[in-house]
Amino acid sequence: MAEIEDAIERADREFTRQPPKTLKSQIGYLIKQLKTTRAVAEDIGVSQRSVERYRKGERKHPPQAIAERIDAAVRQRWQPQVRKRRQKQAATATGITVETRARFGYTAPIGTTDDGRLRRLTVHLPPAYAQRLFDARNTGASDQQMRQIIADGFKDVYFQGGGTRATGLSDVTLNDIDYLDLDY
Repeated sequence: MAEIEDAIERADREFTRQPPKTLKSQIGYLIKQLKTTRAVAEDIGVSQRSVERYRKGERKHPPQAIAERIDAAVRQRWQPQVRKRRQKQAATATGITVETRARFGYTAPIGTTDDGRLRRLTVHLPPAYAQRLFDARNTGASDQQMRQIIADGFKDVYFQGGGTRATGLSDVTLNDIDYLDLDY
């Protein structure tokens, strides 16, 4: 499962305007973006003639799977500049807020417990971690690599308090994610 990737996608869906909702307007938007009905048909996996029918309103109710692909294609292309601006702001100024319920494990000094346990945390991570997370996503990093970036942020901000406590703590890991949500 790609929990981190899904969380970033959900955070990206907070738009200033809603994307088109009717089938006709969604197809019109996709044609405007991709330039031809053939390109739209290839993108959503239907025939070119079906796209033309959807555009004219001759066919108003596609099968559920196709309707979901159309909606996903629209959301993927909707307001890319707004997404880029929000991500840039998070990476340079505001940071990201991570809310999760997961099992955290870590390596601690001798004499302390290092047993992982389930925790529910909401932590605001600084912009440097947002930048690392977005860079990793853009370079095709695995979900495990992105989890480690978030775990490093939790280690620094939550467990070590920015360097004021638990300085011997190392190798924090994020495991068994029940849910994870990002906001920026």
